[in-house]
Amino acid sequence: MSVRPVRPVRGRPLIAALLATGLLLTGCSGFGGATDHADNVGSAPGGTAAKDKGAAVGAGTTGGATGRSAPEAQSVQPEEIPELGPATRAKISPQASQAVVVTGMERDSSTSSLVVYERDPVTGWQAVSDVWPAHNAVRGWTDDHFQGDLRSPIGVFDLTDAGGKLANPGTKLPYDRGSAFEASGDGFEGEALAGSFDYVVAINYNRLSGTTPLDWTRPLGEDKGGGIWLHVDHGGPTQGCVSLPRGRMKQLLRMLDPAKRPIVVMGDADSLSD
Repeated sequence: MSVRPVRPVRGRPLIAALLATGLLLTGCSGFGGATDHADNVGSAPGGTAAKDKGAAVGAGTTGGATGRSAPEAQSVQPEEIPELGPATRAKISPQASQAVVVTGMERDSSTSSLVVYERDPVTGWQAVSDVWPAHNAVRGWTDDHFQGDLRSPIGVFDLTDAGGKLANPGTKLPYDRGSAFEASGDGFEGEALAGSFDYVVAINYNRLSGTTPLDWTRPLGEDKGGGIWLHVDHGGPTQGCVSLPRGRMKQLLRMLDPAKRPIVVMGDADSLSD
């Protein structure tokens, strides 16, 4: 960007389904001179709900009278997000009831998919969106992100702030509109980057929550990178961000609700299934 540097479950059923339907795309952006937002874009380098049905009780005869079956007893286990393993689930705050789950095909792939989930206190997590195609960083994923590695960070991060070059499309998140949300030049596959930052949501990796996405404060230090966003897809890999088609990005912004403490859970399928 041209602003200041500023398994599914193991067995991969979801990824197979995505490949079958052709939903996954190949490949945020790249443009010359950007350093870390930069991690957004940059020039190309040289349970199913478990129900335990109780057995009928009271069947048979007693004193010549036919017994009646007792009402079937059922206990419902809250749904979990199917892509996520126990270690990943443990990182999700109990207060979060909205999760944007970004699942990369492979560790070194820039192709991913996104599903939005919401948590009901009784039934658990339920998908509230279709599977949307997405892109991540050109070199894939890492659990030790640093500036310029051209990989997207794996983890669970809060979503608290949004913004963009264009007017707020209807999100309840704080929204900072300004001309500084500008992307220019070409991406890794020669695609134009213009419009990539028309709509963005800051991913709270190495940033201060409650500030504009353009705040370049890096609590973990500059070497750990930053400026990781959800933003408009331009048709190719990113430097570290996750990108969505324009219509889906607007839809996501309208869905996100700070009262539901939204988070993003992101990484390759193998990592997320741990």
